[in-house]
Amino acid sequence: MTNMTNNQDIIEQQRPAEAHLSANPADAAADPEKIQEKSSFEDDASKSSQPKEGAVTDAPDGDDNLFGGGKTYRTMGLWDTMLVLATNQVGLGILTLPAILKTLGLVPGIIAIVGLGVVSWYTAFELLQFYRAHPQVVNMVDMARIVGGRPLELIVGVGLLFKVMMTCGSATVTLSIAFNTLSNHSTCTVAFAAVGAICCWILCLPRTFKFVAQVGLPSTISIIVAVFIVIISLGVAGHPRGEIPGFDKEVVIVGNPSFREGVSACLKVCYAYAGNVGFVSYMAEMKNPSRDFPKALTMLQIFSVILYILTAVTIYALSGQAVRSPALGSAPDVPAKVAYAIALPAILSTGMVFGHTAIKYLYVVALRATKTTHRATENSVRSWGLWVASASIFWVLAFVLASAIPIFDSILSISSATFVAWFTFGISGVFWYHRNWQEKFARKNIPLAIVNGLIILQALFMNGVGMWASVMGLLDVYNTPGKLEGSFTCADNSIF
Repeated sequence: MTNMTNNQDIIEQQRPAEAHLSANPADAAADPEKIQEKSSFEDDASKSSQPKEGAVTDAPDGDDNLFGGGKTYRTMGLWDTMLVLATNQVGLGILTLPAILKTLGLVPGIIAIVGLGVVSWYTAFELLQFYRAHPQVVNMVDMARIVGGRPLELIVGVGLLFKVMMTCGSATVTLSIAFNTLSNHSTCTVAFAAVGAICCWILCLPRTFKFVAQVGLPSTISIIVAVFIVIISLGVAGHPRGEIPGFDKEVVIVGNPSFREGVSACLKVCYAYAGNVGFVSYMAEMKNPSRDFPKALTMLQIFSVILYILTAVTIYALSGQAVRSPALGSAPDVPAKVAYAIALPAILSTGMVFGHTAIKYLYVVALRATKTTHRATENSVRSWGLWVASASIFWVLAFVLASAIPIFDSILSISSATFVAWFTFGISGVFWYHRNWQEKFARKNIPLAIVNGLIILQALFMNGVGMWASVMGLLDVYNTPGKLEGSFTCADNSIF
């Protein structure tokens, strides 16, 4: 059966899109939005790419990947994809941007936000190009297997889990900050972190990204409303939290950070664009990713960059040197509590959308290990048991991580240095070289060869220097008396 499936996949990849459509007129008529992976967006390298021996080939008959059989999960259109992408990206990252302007200065900070936004758009589009050539993949780990076989699959798989775990850990930390702020630190921070992890675990129990899309709009609205509450309260009060009216506000146009401070600030900007790790999983559940994903991605990046700049500049201009991270803490006491309460859906949704990505990867691994990928979309006790077990294991580990590093800024910087560097930037450069290796120095490819080479170098730089800067910053916090008691602490972390 495996050999038959492999042969079928090879034949389908060699057959032009038009022939495929003509050979299956009934399927096309039954589902006019059935995925058509070849499009005008596709480049020559994608058309000629072939999967390596290690490529996954466990799709059911009549579809491109394992989520298309039986009760199909491939139900997301353009609007659903836009909501999932917004839920994925517009969340925790925005809360640290005003403090970045304090470190880098107003002008360099804006340049970093716009520049890294453009780079992340390009690297996300490269993921789509690779997906078009290999539509059988269901996550970024499958892509890694095509490029480097089983060894690279294992490396990227472990990295994906840790990267998403760090993001979900930061969501849990932010929830504990919110609960501490709302309750005036009525119980241990570690208990609040546990409550946050349990809430996110419950939200991750539905098995499709369609559910994530359905909660995407309210979560995006909640974070925008919370940000506007902070802006309005700062404008009315005339001073941020902890300061008195008429305080000497200082807004720096061009900052003078130390090397370590500058690197840490740039890492936090990268974190605001850290959603690429889940994009391939979303494509796998879209009706027509070739048509809809580029539109949704472009609209997301335009919306994100504008929102990020408005939020960062406005809150920084109103708070000056007293700006805090997360930014909601810059507001006076009462508005800060209101803002945290309203932002809870967005914070929970961040944990949900990233947690869902990791849990689905674990679920697929379990299905392949038990040779039951044909049961991926069925509502059986076995498949639900695998899903719930995967969700439970993941969120227990995310809670442990959040309790070990209960500092919002530090967990963001470490996550960016270790994993965002590759999953948002570097790995897309690797995928480009894999697709274009035979023609990488052709005249038309030289500019992109240089760009992708620089992206890979950027990832390596962030790995080395970024990790050093992040860990040193974390150690400074732990070594400063009175700042934090340690890991698994009851200390009030709302001061960060």
